[in-house]
Amino acid sequence: MDAVNIKDLVFSYDEQHDTIKGISFVIPKGSYTTIIGHNGSGKSTIAKLMIGLLEAKSGTIEILGQKLDESTVYSIRDHVGIVFQNPDNQFIGSTVADDIAFGLENHCVPQEKMQAIIEESAAKVNMINYLDSEPTKLSGGQKQRVAIAGILAIEPEIIIFDESTSMLDPQGKKSINEQIKKLHEKKNVTIISITHDMEEVAQSEHVIVLKDGKVAMSGKPMEIFDKEEALHEMKLDIPFALKFSKELKKEGIFDKNECTLEGVVEALCQLKQMN
Repeated sequence: MDAVNIKDLVFSYDEQHDTIKGISFVIPKGSYTTIIGHNGSGKSTIAKLMIGLLEAKSGTIEILGQKLDESTVYSIRDHVGIVFQNPDNQFIGSTVADDIAFGLENHCVPQEKMQAIIEESAAKVNMINYLDSEPTKLSGGQKQRVAIAGILAIEPEIIIFDESTSMLDPQGKKSINEQIKKLHEKKNVTIISITHDMEEVAQSEHVIVLKDGKVAMSGKPMEIFDKEEALHEMKLDIPFALKFSKELKKEGIFDKNECTLEGVVEALCQLKQMN
């Protein structure tokens, strides 16, 4: 059974111009898929369609084998969590702890088990010291961490990250990306990440590239990165580490492509030792 199966999906905000133009794709259960594309390509619209916040003009969406419609949308949402780009859209509680607890209460988690789950989820995103803080007094990056903690707490089968690290600094972004990867590996959760962060794309298993409301290409990260010219035409780039390693390879310094900064650093250290 697939996590997501979308067929011939069409959506329009104004009923005149289609934002999503007959998109079809499948996301296997337990996979880690990133969706990329330039601004206005339809990425965030797809996320909202997948959880029933928007209604498709035509086509079908199946989530975990169940067709998404008015009669199933709430039962499907029990299995899907989403972290939006703007965390202010998700805050409910008066404190960080209350906000994380909100989802647990909706999932009928026993009161005596909540505190341990709240603390564990907050610790994963380095917000354990802010449990009594008011969300309105947090920075944008801290708010985003709390929103992610709230989703981690309820452990849905599918988690959609809609530009969820966009407000974080590089260190914070790296920390959250590592947590996303661990969550997928340990819990076998289906991860769908809509992102501009090509370093994150490199750690995913599958990539869907959108252009003007259509699927322009899809495949494994390295298959997509090999189409560098096509990506540039869509105003997309390849990871810095991969770009740097390609330049080293041109100079005869490096004999392989690396998708991680750590891999490039290791190669440079080896080169220094040789000299």
